[in-house]
Amino acid sequence: MGSLLDRMEPLLAAMPTVRSPEGHVHFKNKLLWTAGILILYFALTNVPLWGISPTSQDLFSYWRALLAGQSGSLLQLGIGPIVTASIVLQLLKGADILHIDTSEARGQVLYMGLQKVLIFFMIILEAAPNLVGGFMQPDPAVAAAFFGGNLFAVSFIIFLQICIGGLLIVFMDEVVTKWGIGSGVGLFIIAGISQAIVNGFINWAPLNDAYPVGFFPRIVAVIASGANFLQFMGPELLALITTIVIFLIIVYVESTRIEIPLAHAQVRGARARFPVKLIYASVLPMILVRVLQANIQMIGLFLNNVGITIFGTYVGTTPISGLMYYLAPINGPNQWMWWAYPIVNPPWQIMIRLGIDTAVVVIGGAIFALFWIKTAGLDSKDVARQIQGSGMSIPGYRRNPQVLEKYLNRYIPRVTVIGGVTIGVLSIVANLFGVIGGVSGTGLLLTVSITYRLYEEIASQQIMEMYPFMRTFFGKE
Repeated sequence: MGSLLDRMEPLLAAMPTVRSPEGHVHFKNKLLWTAGILILYFALTNVPLWGISPTSQDLFSYWRALLAGQSGSLLQLGIGPIVTASIVLQLLKGADILHIDTSEARGQVLYMGLQKVLIFFMIILEAAPNLVGGFMQPDPAVAAAFFGGNLFAVSFIIFLQICIGGLLIVFMDEVVTKWGIGSGVGLFIIAGISQAIVNGFINWAPLNDAYPVGFFPRIVAVIASGANFLQFMGPELLALITTIVIFLIIVYVESTRIEIPLAHAQVRGARARFPVKLIYASVLPMILVRVLQANIQMIGLFLNNVGITIFGTYVGTTPISGLMYYLAPINGPNQWMWWAYPIVNPPWQIMIRLGIDTAVVVIGGAIFALFWIKTAGLDSKDVARQIQGSGMSIPGYRRNPQVLEKYLNRYIPRVTVIGGVTIGVLSIVANLFGVIGGVSGTGLLLTVSITYRLYEEIASQQIMEMYPFMRTFFGKE
C-alpha cells in the first residue's frame, strides 16, 4: 500500500481543494462563512433536478435525516459520498492496511487527497444506481421536447446534475471546516433535521387521514372534531415524549466527562484540565454505522429493482423478506409493535431483526469510535504529544510523552468504547419509538449532540477571540 501511495502522491497532492486561511480567521468572519454556506445549502435543496419524472422513487427515503440531502433536488446525494468514503478510510486505517501518519504535513496531504479521490468515486457510484436501477425516471415530455424522445440523453443530464450537486456539497463542507465553525457535515445534518422537526410541529397539511400532520395543528383539529383522542394522537404523543427524553439525555451525556488535571511546566500557577467526554469520539461513528446500513439497503433495493431478489424483496423502498429485511434498521413503532399495527411479518422475524440491528449499531458504534479517534489524532499517543507540545504536564508525573500516553490509556480507550456503546443504545431506543417530524431517532440524537458541540465550539472561539494568547497556547494558530 505504501509504494502505491508513493506513486499516487502527485495525483493526490493535485486534487482540487478549498484554500486554507493563511492566518487567524476572525470569529465574526467565521460566523459569516458558516451562515453563507447554510443559506446556500437551503437554496440548493430547493433547486429541482431538470428532466426528472414526477413518478420517480427516492432511493434514500428512509435515510434523508442522516444524508442531509433533498429528494429530487440538486443535493440528491447529500453527505452520503463523504461519509461512505470516510467509512472506507476508517476501515483501512483501523485495520493497519493504510499506513499514513496524519501528524505530518505530507501524511495529511496524502490522506486528504486519497479521501477526495474516494469521495469523487462514491459520488459516481451512488449517482449511477438512481438511474440504472430505475429509481429516478427521465420525464418523457422533456425528452420529446428537447431530444427527440431520447430518454438516455435526459438520464445522462440528470446523472450529471446529481454529480455536480455531490461536488458542491463536498466543497461547501470544506469551506465550513476551514473558514467557518464546526464541520459542514454536522451543519447540514442540523439544518435538514431541524427543518423536518419544525415542519413536524406546525405542518397544517393532512397526509394519511383528514387531520394535519403537524403536532400542534393536529391536536387542535382532533379535539375540535371530537374524534378518539388516543387513536389519532397516540403515536404523536409517544413521538413527543421520545423527542423530549432524547434531548435531555443527550445534553446530560454530553456534559458527562472525566477531567485530567494539567499544569504548565514554565508558567507557575497556570493550570488547566483536559476533558475526556463520555462521547469522546463525538457522534460521527454512529453516522458511519447508519450510512453503512443505508448503503447495504441501497444495494439490496437496486438488485430488487433489476429483478435480482435472492437477497430480499421490497415493497416500494421497504424490505419485507430475505436477508435485507433482517439487515434493515427499525424506524418507528409501526415496524415492530405487531399488536398495535398491521405488520405482515411474524413476531419472531421482528425480534431477530431488532436483535441484529441492536448488535450492528452497538458493536459497530464501539469499533468505529476506536477507529475514529485513531484517525482524528484523538488517541492517547497523539493527545500525549499535543499536551507535551503545549508545555503542559500532569502534576506528579514526569514530563514525558510515554508517561503521559500510559496515563491517558487508563481513560481514553475505555471511555471511547463506553461512549460508542451508549450512543448505539440511545440510537436504537430513539428509533424504536420515533420522534416528531418523521426524522429517525438517530437523526434527532445526532442533531442534539452536534448542536451541543457546536455551542461549545462557539463559546471556545469567543474566549480565544477575547484572549488571543490562548490560540497559541491551545495550538489554534
